[in-house]
Amino acid sequence: MNFFKKLFTKEKKESLDLGLKKSNESFFNKISKAVIGKSKVDDQVLDDLEEILISSDVGVKTTLKIIDKIENRVAKDKFLNSSELDLILKEEIIKIICDSENDNFLSLSKEKPHVILVVGVNGVGKTTSIGKMANYYKSIGLKVMVGAADTFRAAAIDQLQVWSDRVGVELVKQEMGSDPASVAFDTLESAINKNIDVVLIDTAGRLQNRTELMDELGKIVRVIKKQDPSAPHHCILVLDATVGQNALMQTNVFKDNAGVTGIIMTKLDGTAKGGVLVALAEKYKLPIHAIGIGEKIEDLENFSAAVFSAALSGTSELVH
Repeated sequence: MNFFKKLFTKEKKESLDLGLKKSNESFFNKISKAVIGKSKVDDQVLDDLEEILISSDVGVKTTLKIIDKIENRVAKDKFLNSSELDLILKEEIIKIICDSENDNFLSLSKEKPHVILVVGVNGVGKTTSIGKMANYYKSIGLKVMVGAADTFRAAAIDQLQVWSDRVGVELVKQEMGSDPASVAFDTLESAINKNIDVVLIDTAGRLQNRTELMDELGKIVRVIKKQDPSAPHHCILVLDATVGQNALMQTNVFKDNAGVTGIIMTKLDGTAKGGVLVALAEKYKLPIHAIGIGEKIEDLENFSAAVFSAALSGTSELVH
């Protein structure tokens, strides 16, 4: 059973176009201005392109890789005009992010409950993403339970309660300052007893105390495995697109310490730094499961490389 496996209707495409408007204006529009009127791709065009890609948070390493491929094409074909450059650039970006596309986002295991651990630093949109995920799973007829294992912040528990009430799913929680692993244990125990299909567990995100945080996550995983050795079945890292290259540092920390299996990128509607998604795909090769493009409960879209690139570039047709 696929998560957020939806057809992109005209309305969905328009929503994605609007959500990625800032990134589009910063990214491909700048590129178009850099090459417009040029009869061929010369060193100056490539230098301008390199600067635009880096300023759009594609990252230095990924940018140099893209530029190198374009230079090879220029050398091979001897001549390349601006319209061809635009197409080649889009093709190269799609090749990179297609490697991170996952059509089977959170395909559920046969055993119940299916446990999803959600990690990320404070403020990236973990709680909102959990609420949207819970809403989707419930909408397709599954029984969902949420565990509030971020006991460091009272606001995190309160926000999860609001989302749980809104969606109509049960929330397992304890007092602020309680042992997060204890909350995870209670959540899974209750889910097993009540024949729940999907368990979503929130976690703390205090990177300023990295050792304590990672020890805490490790304990949560150990407690979960005592009840179900195959769980957690997914560990999803939620990233905020507005932080740009800092998302790479966050991914590195959680990937090394929390066994991250995939990424949700939020707040793409509020930033011109959509290029960071390209950098993430190139460096970590982790599945990019979904992107957040708004505050509405349905504004978490299944990630599609072609649809994303088309929206980012402002083209009406999808590039395959």
